[in-house]
Amino acid sequence: MASPADPAQASAERLIAGTIGATWVLWAVGGLYIAGPALGWILAAMAAWKLYAAPLLPDERKPLPIGSVVTFWLLGMLAMEVILLVGHFGNGLGIGTTIKSSIGWAKGWALLALYPFAGAVLNVRPEIIYRAVCKLGAQTLALLPLFLVAPFIGLPETLWVSPLKVVGGSGPEYFAVVLYTIEPGVGTPRWQFFAPWSPAAGMIAVVHALCALEEKEVRWKIVGVSAALAVALFSQSRLALVALAMVWPAAFMLSQLGRAQIWWLGAAGVLFLGFFAPAAIAAFDQFKSDFASARADSSRVRAALGRIAIERWRSEAPWFGHGIVERGPHLVEYMPIGSHHSWYGLLFVKGALGLLALAVPMIWSLVVLGFLAVRDPIGRVGFSMLLLLGLYTFGENLEVLGYLFWPALVLIGAAARRAVQLREDRAQEDETPALL
Repeated sequence: MASPADPAQASAERLIAGTIGATWVLWAVGGLYIAGPALGWILAAMAAWKLYAAPLLPDERKPLPIGSVVTFWLLGMLAMEVILLVGHFGNGLGIGTTIKSSIGWAKGWALLALYPFAGAVLNVRPEIIYRAVCKLGAQTLALLPLFLVAPFIGLPETLWVSPLKVVGGSGPEYFAVVLYTIEPGVGTPRWQFFAPWSPAAGMIAVVHALCALEEKEVRWKIVGVSAALAVALFSQSRLALVALAMVWPAAFMLSQLGRAQIWWLGAAGVLFLGFFAPAAIAAFDQFKSDFASARADSSRVRAALGRIAIERWRSEAPWFGHGIVERGPHLVEYMPIGSHHSWYGLLFVKGALGLLALAVPMIWSLVVLGFLAVRDPIGRVGFSMLLLLGLYTFGENLEVLGYLFWPALVLIGAAARRAVQLREDRAQEDETPALL
């Protein structure tokens, strides 16, 4: 791929590709949790300089249009910090706790706005991310035998915890070099690779699979998809398998709605479902039951965490939440209230306003990129990433994993830029007088 003429774009793409390529090295030294937020703020600073301070021609320096996807994310994540400050003040949490939580916001929720902003303004080419992910997949396949044999040849589960943990984080798991874990109550090994826990590895695997599927060179596509599928399978994440089966097909079908034959196939599918609806409903109910029973203890704890979060949010802090995460009782194994679920976590920590601060940009982005998906391939990619994030809001807390799934956010920004370009092109066409 040829280098772009824009120096800022070229620098951003080198940083992005280099960081993705260094994933395993960063994992080995415990630096992934630091690299993700640092890169997000560096890219955002580069984008802000280009947009507002660089010596550009007047017509090249354009503010973000009102109503753009990136604008919604910037406003939504800024609202998260305002809500955090009000919540801390209202709950009397003190200046020290407020500063610590604000740093947490900068490493978490802020990334959901910074990366799309950088991807849009710096005009990052999606192909750079696709190829970098596939090259990372080659490294993963090379390391895979070590991970798989580790529990059977006596290697320890955790090799070490990086001293970089002194920079802070939600726990040592973000800085631990873990080869495998043993599933409680079952005794079988489970792998989390470079993620802090196995379901998170499954999520990143789906992000990488969606990227690898867009790679043009077949050799790299096979490598990238194979690595992503291996990570998803060995992470043993139920939600990852559901996402693999649902997200890309749904985005692809949406992208084909401009074709008449798809509507005919859809009509036939609706007719077919009408005949077999009772059997389909029964099969879906059985799937839900099997899904929950696959890890019954985990499902029980997640459900209890959600109930506690809802009850305490409604009765104690409906608008701005409790301000901070709290540990649950013995019933939920002392896990944080609202964990494993972005919406429950937001309600408990930031209240109804915090939930809206995420829901509004996410819904608006799905609408905008859904329309774009019918017209442009990057729209399909951006929509699929949003669909994946939306799905995982029901199984993970997005803010603590942004440092890993940030390539998806950059691609959402690239899709947002394309949506603005198409809207401007249509506006210019409407203003251009017809030639007789």
